[in-house]
Amino acid sequence: MKTLFAALCALLALLGMDPGAARAQDYPTRPVKILIAFPVGGLLDTVSRIVGEKMTTLLGQQFVIEARPGAGGTLATQAVARAEPDGYTLMMINDNHSINPSVFKNIPYDSIKDFAPIGFVGSAPMVLAVHAGLPAKSVKELIDDARAKPGALTYGSVGVGSASHLAGEMFTSAAGIKMQHVPYRGGAPALQDLTAGHLNTMFTSAVVSMPHIEAGRLRALAVAAPQRLPVMPNLLTMAEAGYPVEAVYWFGLVAPAGTPAPIIAKLEKTLAEVLAMPDVKKRLTDMGGVVTPLKSHEFGDYIRTEMTRWQDVVTKANVKIE
Repeated sequence: MKTLFAALCALLALLGMDPGAARAQDYPTRPVKILIAFPVGGLLDTVSRIVGEKMTTLLGQQFVIEARPGAGGTLATQAVARAEPDGYTLMMINDNHSINPSVFKNIPYDSIKDFAPIGFVGSAPMVLAVHAGLPAKSVKELIDDARAKPGALTYGSVGVGSASHLAGEMFTSAAGIKMQHVPYRGGAPALQDLTAGHLNTMFTSAVVSMPHIEAGRLRALAVAAPQRLPVMPNLLTMAEAGYPVEAVYWFGLVAPAGTPAPIIAKLEKTLAEVLAMPDVKKRLTDMGGVVTPLKSHEFGDYIRTEMTRWQDVVTKANVKIE
């Protein structure tokens, strides 16, 4: 189908017509799917729904969020890479997009060549949180506890090779402690077990953990960011706590490679309008997110930079999935 689509576009171009520009004028004429690679209820789902609702309003067609979790995010990503490049299948990618090429021995797509960046939405710095039943009230106390009971404490993640897993690896390595890693198939089930006390600790986003911290079910020890969070000004950074671990969840919109440039441009413009809305910025900021819009080419550069950065971390942590 992609070959047929490309041949048709070439024929129209020879006839002096721009098929992409023609379609972009009316686009979208039917609902648009935004795939996410992790379960409903997590950070990526929350952010995608906020963005999707506003894009629905601006463009007059439903932007439907479809969760397709599994295989560290590669299932949904592969589906988008193989989708028709017509603007009706998009993906809200996250940090896994730049990590997976280093973690998986073989992935059925190219994180750069198979996708057309639309725009960067922002990020959510990770917070080192513990279950309220754990005695530790600081990073130092958590480390002391872990040293007293090597391998007894657990830390969760959204999956092997995820940013939350690698943040845990960086932390335990820097602190010289041993903790048991417990991977999940997404942030929602991991957070559920953390709040229930089945996990001791986890690097999680303030966006989804804030309500549990405020309710006293979790205790935040530090934020893995260069600066303190405006919504949690008294929370130390990991560097201030003595262990300069920096890790964020990030998210941005992409389409399959080959999607007509005029459609990409229309989506890029619409996304920028959404992120400029005061209520969107407030919702994301109040949850602990950082809205930092980037245009399509800037987002492409960001993905490449992240791939290089995480490759170094993955190599040092010796994390591999066959």
